[in-house]
Amino acid sequence: MKVSQGHHGLEAVKGEYESTSAIYTITPDFCPKPIAWGTFETDKDSHFYICKFYEFTDGLPDPDAFCRKLAELHSSHTSPTGKFGFHVVKYNGDLPQDNTWSGSWEAFFESGFSHVLNIREARAGPSAELDELLQPFFEKVIPRLLRPLETSGNTIQPSLVHGDLWYGNAAITDKDTKGIVFDPSSFWGHNEYELGNWRPERNKFTKEYFKAYRSHISESAPEEDYDDRIALYALRFNLNAATLYPSDKKYLNMVIDEMRKLVQKFPDGYTGHSPRADIIARQHAKVMTVGRNPEVP
Repeated sequence: MKVSQGHHGLEAVKGEYESTSAIYTITPDFCPKPIAWGTFETDKDSHFYICKFYEFTDGLPDPDAFCRKLAELHSSHTSPTGKFGFHVVKYNGDLPQDNTWSGSWEAFFESGFSHVLNIREARAGPSAELDELLQPFFEKVIPRLLRPLETSGNTIQPSLVHGDLWYGNAAITDKDTKGIVFDPSSFWGHNEYELGNWRPERNKFTKEYFKAYRSHISESAPEEDYDDRIALYALRFNLNAATLYPSDKKYLNMVIDEMRKLVQKFPDGYTGHSPRADIIARQHAKVMTVGRNPEVP
């Protein structure tokens, strides 16, 4: 049983119940069965969430079995609206997410990113270094990497994602090593978004998990953008961390460093999306790297 206090606590346990219920509906052997959520009769400011109890053992899930179940979850394109989003607010820690429904993945991602940026600034104050990157990031990088998913004949269907799938939210039992997931922050989104949380070094889902996942679901088109899309999605998880732990500047520095790399790599934005423009972007990024590191040949 999980207990939370206050208005946000109530919304958090409700969101966890709804998220887990959505996962359980598609893959009932991949998460604990949700049982109930509500408010204590004797304490109206305290709220609870109850699910099936498991005894966990040390270790990580088997990569292939775990990613097979994750791919099964992602392959059920059953968004109740046919759009990207979720029907209730979900939380990452004490950080509420913007899950407003949208027919465009690009628009949904941009709105969610802006939402967390605003909360980070309210909690930690402005960052001039970050602020100077935001205009090219929103006007160039996001359109360049996400718009091609839904244009030029390409489409993506909303997949239910866990939304906060790091190694701390997955576990094994002594009876099952394929693993189960818990503490979700789910919404209907691009399935590759899930993998962004695996990219930061602090996570223990190694390249073996990426490889196992791609053996079940291949990269979305355009495939050549895959690595940069994962970098973009990882930015969102690092931004969440920078907002959850505002006194620890390493997370904000990760956001700034990665955002700067993407801004430098894609100066032309979506309008420059062509093989020739991609070559120019790579050359530009290389020049900037050499300029910062004179010892690079």
